[in-house]
Amino acid sequence: MKTLGTASAAPGEMDTGRLQVGETRDGGEFGLPVAVINGVEDGPTLYVQAVSDGDELNGLGVLQRVVPQIPPEDLSGTILVVGIVNYHAFQVAEHRNPIDDTKMNRTYPGDESGTSSERIAAATFGAASRADLILDLHQGSTSRMLNEVRVRCGKRHRLHDDCLELAKVFGCGHVLDQKGPDGQLARAGPDEGIPTIDPELGGCVGWDEESIRYGVKGVFNVLEYYGFLDGDVTLDSQIRATGFDRYGSPAGGLVRFRKDLGEVVDAGEVLFEVTDPFGQLKAEVTADDGGIFWRSRRLPQVATGEYVCSVGTGIDEF
Repeated sequence: MKTLGTASAAPGEMDTGRLQVGETRDGGEFGLPVAVINGVEDGPTLYVQAVSDGDELNGLGVLQRVVPQIPPEDLSGTILVVGIVNYHAFQVAEHRNPIDDTKMNRTYPGDESGTSSERIAAATFGAASRADLILDLHQGSTSRMLNEVRVRCGKRHRLHDDCLELAKVFGCGHVLDQKGPDGQLARAGPDEGIPTIDPELGGCVGWDEESIRYGVKGVFNVLEYYGFLDGDVTLDSQIRATGFDRYGSPAGGLVRFRKDLGEVVDAGEVLFEVTDPFGQLKAEVTADDGGIFWRSRRLPQVATGEYVCSVGTGIDEF
């Protein structure tokens, strides 16, 4: 029998339930939606979570499609799933947990006696620590972004190559290989000896079907490559970036992009222009370095200094 919270599944079964993590402001208990898929054969354990940031829903769209498609009778091993991590932010469609104004993915491995976010992180990290592999499904918030996978442990980490392999197996086509901030699950997992990646499935308001399809394919790639399910996975070469150049607007007005997501950028090329409301050019911003046009704001209006776009730098293929 495999359990997670109130979900309990015998071999060859799947069950859903709740992982209790505290009480709401009216004193009522609340729990995170969880699922356990227990294969008929022994094997490794995969942990998957989504909605660590309350407005990043593509990962939930992936789970909504993946979980019903996994046949427990054909599975070797166990899959542990937390469908919505940032419970409070999800309820109000916000990025950060409104109870403590915290970005959840800066609180791992958490604290059972800490803030709201730290308690949720501790509960979900307890589940993740039971796994052999961890997938933490994200998206680029509500901005526009490539489908990519992030390896956040840093190149000197003993599990870097294992995390990079997991990223290649997931197979979005683009990888950011850059050490992440403290408190990220993709940092904390490898420190516990568990290869962990952070797929960033595009960026949108609500969810985006193309990015969800990338995520569904990525999860099944992992299940087949690591022996949870039968199947062959071809590892395609990935475009890797090791950093970002971020660009803000030198003037207020309306942004007009000259590059689109995924396009190659040469140093000195125009990335975007800023015009007044009548189309008169106010400013032009060029790339400092070559790379890939990786991310951009969604709304055209900007104030002076406001974020506009990012170019992935240090590009190679692996």
